Amino acid sequence: MSCTIITTKPNDVVAANIHDRMPVILRHEDEGICLDRDKFDSDLLQSLLVPYDHEQMKAYPVPAMVGSQKNEAPECIQEIANL
Repeated sequence: MSCTIITTKPNDVVAANIHDRMPVILRHEDEGICLDRDKFDSDLLQSLLVPYDHEQMKAYPVPAMVGSQKNEAPECIQEIANL
């Protein structure tokens, strides 16, 4: 099994203070297009590789524990007070 993360330019939320690229995040209604192995339309697929709508995202600080793959707990995504 393998996995690939496809990145694109960042939206306003990510570009502000996080990174100069971001993973492609599919809209729920577009997931089926990518998963349909019987159809292949490279232009349509390419059109989905765009930054996610920044109005649908929120960025906030989280505990440093999120940086370790050993940690898988709800506390990893709890918002902490701005430093």
